[in-house]
Amino acid sequence: MLSAPTSATRITELDASTLSVAIHEKRVSCREVMSATLERIAEVNPRCNAIVSLQDGDLLLRQADERDAQLARGLSMGWMHGMPQAIKDLSNTAGITTTQGSPLLRNFVPTADCLMVERMKAAGCIVIGKTNTPEFGLGSHTFNEVFGLTCNAYDATRSAGGSSGGAAVALAMRMLPVADGSDFMGSLRNPAGWNNVFGMRPSQGRVPMWPAQDAWVAQLGTAGPMGRTVQDLARLLDVQAGFDARAPLSISDGARFSAPLGDFVGEGVRIAWLGDLSGYLPMEPGILECCENGLARLQKNGCAVEPVALGMPPEKVWQAWLVWRRALVASRIAPMLLNPKNRALIKPEALWEYDQAASLTGNEFMDASVQRTAFYQHLLSLFEQHDFLALPVSQVWPFDAKERWPSHINGVAMDTYHRWMEVVIYATFAGLPCISVPVGFDERGLPMGMQLIGQPCGDSALLKLAHGYEQVAQDLLQRRPPPG
Repeated sequence: MLSAPTSATRITELDASTLSVAIHEKRVSCREVMSATLERIAEVNPRCNAIVSLQDGDLLLRQADERDAQLARGLSMGWMHGMPQAIKDLSNTAGITTTQGSPLLRNFVPTADCLMVERMKAAGCIVIGKTNTPEFGLGSHTFNEVFGLTCNAYDATRSAGGSSGGAAVALAMRMLPVADGSDFMGSLRNPAGWNNVFGMRPSQGRVPMWPAQDAWVAQLGTAGPMGRTVQDLARLLDVQAGFDARAPLSISDGARFSAPLGDFVGEGVRIAWLGDLSGYLPMEPGILECCENGLARLQKNGCAVEPVALGMPPEKVWQAWLVWRRALVASRIAPMLLNPKNRALIKPEALWEYDQAASLTGNEFMDASVQRTAFYQHLLSLFEQHDFLALPVSQVWPFDAKERWPSHINGVAMDTYHRWMEVVIYATFAGLPCISVPVGFDERGLPMGMQLIGQPCGDSALLKLAHGYEQVAQDLLQRRPPPG
């Protein structure tokens, strides 16, 4: 239990669910929470550069005072009442710059919030700024020409992952109690795994995205929650999720996730361990063993874990994925290139995506969609024998932050800037819910995560599995980033 007076350090140590209770029970004021948060950011953010576009402190304290006044009148906006939040810099925030890490958008200030931010504000959060992201969210390494590099929480010389790298590091460094992110190619899962926190990619359509250029085809990317506890993931997902008519493919099943997750009983739960896909995916040493240690924890909790082959050629999945990715990324970059002079201000990886898509035909895209459909149907057959699938969250340990991306894994050349992250495409391509859970550290103290993949629309069951894992992994979760 929190006791008054409460130090700034103790406040920022609290996970979001505990903090919410403390605020609502008036054991800590919203002003105290905001003051502690700003103090913590001033202390550690200069080293890791996770939070950007930080708003004026006096303005934020006045907003916190308004939240306190509401509570004094017996009014609560919701679970996030008075909770400081920094929004990933891909999402529109009214009155606060949304750069997407691009020099072309350095001064872009939206006049309206995106739907997810609207929902988070309606639940009571106070937006204090943004979290850093790679340019246009491309590449699982958080650096850009606007704000610079975000460093790994556990080793400032290493990559934080991405594209939700700023969010993961802000969580790990106790600058935020919970965080939002988005995931196209592991962008919630990879940085979570590399910073020893939880990141969840919800089912396709669970968290509707608006505004959007296209509401029908561009469904590979999704927003989702990050947290230091699985309960926090569930609570933030409750805020973010829900049907919206402007997103016609959003899920309207009315599912809720924030009920207490309770004790986990693993007896009868069957997990298929896909590993490196029978040697197809090159992996740095120690990653598979680290994940297997994590699976052993679930076995002690009663789960049955079985090594399983994917059962279809993964290269076909990769090639179909490339077609979809090129088409969707190119459509995002295209408006920036209406002025040809802008090409000099866009990073080469984004230009490569755009140029690769220039010759793409409708027939090629439909062929890739047929392959994607076959892949999805095949995964359904795996779920006939297993309740969940498991894969590593990355094929490499956090790499040197001076590199743009890993060019080789164990001597195997990567033929694209994102091939080293191939392991994350399977949940994305099938639209399945997936959570990255911490599984351990290498001898250098660098963290690693593992993906737990649920069945279609099985977000609730997946959260319960991850919560069960959390109960037997407290030794890993309590391992904090080094000070200073």
